[in-house]
Amino acid sequence: MSSMMSALSNWLVNPRRNPLARLHMHAVSSRLRKYGLRYDDMYDPYFDLDIKEALGRLPREVVDARIQRLKRAMDLSMKHQYLPEDLQAVQTPFRGYLSDMLALVKKERAEREALGALPLYQRTIP
Repeated sequence: MSSMMSALSNWLVNPRRNPLARLHMHAVSSRLRKYGLRYDDMYDPYFDLDIKEALGRLPREVVDARIQRLKRAMDLSMKHQYLPEDLQAVQTPFRGYLSDMLALVKKERAEREALGALPLYQRTIP
């Protein structure tokens, strides 16, 4: 039963197999291109401390580029404008930069919990 549910959930979120997932991916991609953002920019470091830790481990240039993209998107949103069409065409909204580091941080946290060690950081209300 669980393998069938797993196969169904994999089919539902795979844009290569599911036409609805493909439409959703295209809509998200279009929206992110309008503001010059990447999908990984949408992760909130205040909501998930694993994301905050992963961002802290990334090179400074990558984090600075993320901050610049977020500032540009906020500026465009406040002005009720979008990026020019020529800049939208060169945007790569699904080029990830955070997922590998985030997977490593989650793996390390799970390993620490399995060994019974204290967490590196405590979850607090921001």
